[in-house]
Amino acid sequence: MILAALFGLLFGSFLNVCIYRLPRDLSVVAPRSFCPECGRQIAWHDNLPVLSYAVLRGRCRHCAKRISTRYLVVELTTAALFALTAYRYGATLPAVKWCIFDAIMVALFWTDLEERILPDELTIGGAVAGLALSIAVSVPGMFDIFFSQWSRWVRSAADALIAGMALSLPIWGLGWLYGRIRKREALGLGDVKLLGTIGVFLGLEDGLLALLLGAVAGSVVGLAYIFWTRKDAGSYELPFGSFLCFGAILVPLIAR
Repeated sequence: MILAALFGLLFGSFLNVCIYRLPRDLSVVAPRSFCPECGRQIAWHDNLPVLSYAVLRGRCRHCAKRISTRYLVVELTTAALFALTAYRYGATLPAVKWCIFDAIMVALFWTDLEERILPDELTIGGAVAGLALSIAVSVPGMFDIFFSQWSRWVRSAADALIAGMALSLPIWGLGWLYGRIRKREALGLGDVKLLGTIGVFLGLEDGLLALLLGAVAGSVVGLAYIFWTRKDAGSYELPFGSFLCFGAILVPLIAR
């Protein structure tokens, strides 16, 4: 668990790069990490997960501007999720799969929360990764009866692909119909792609559970936030993708 948490801290640091750069169409490889305020490059010793934030007291060494607490939260959250996954699944291939899934969901949670964007690199790329991983780790499916003559890994990949489509396409259809009737967008394509990714990783049944958890969390928290801040419920854009990610993260920890 300790080793998994350390890997989580490192992954969390990289996820912070993705969360900032992908919505801005910047490379996550180059240049090196820099301060978003003054643009100065960050030295390696100021870029250590959690430790550097504490040493610098949450401020840039060069311009002294406040560093968003999101950087710290992402690193600690990813470390905790990796540790919990290792505890739940041990040193196994499923643990690797769910750590990758958690990392994708954490990044998408924050890009949607901060920018209302769900980058294709994470949604479509995540779906491709989930489909590849379904070959090594079986996806629970309801369709094995139709593919009983095929090998295990082919059945798993088919279940993953069907689950991704079954979870995303009906929701897209309902969103399209709502948009035609109400003349406003109800659900972005990013949310549809995210549902496809969730379905590919989790399978249909667990994917539906993630959708239910996300919808309930979004309804409760979203309505409470709108009421508390006195925003217009008719025009406020709720980051539904963030709530979907929250629900999806919970499922491998509680439902298997």
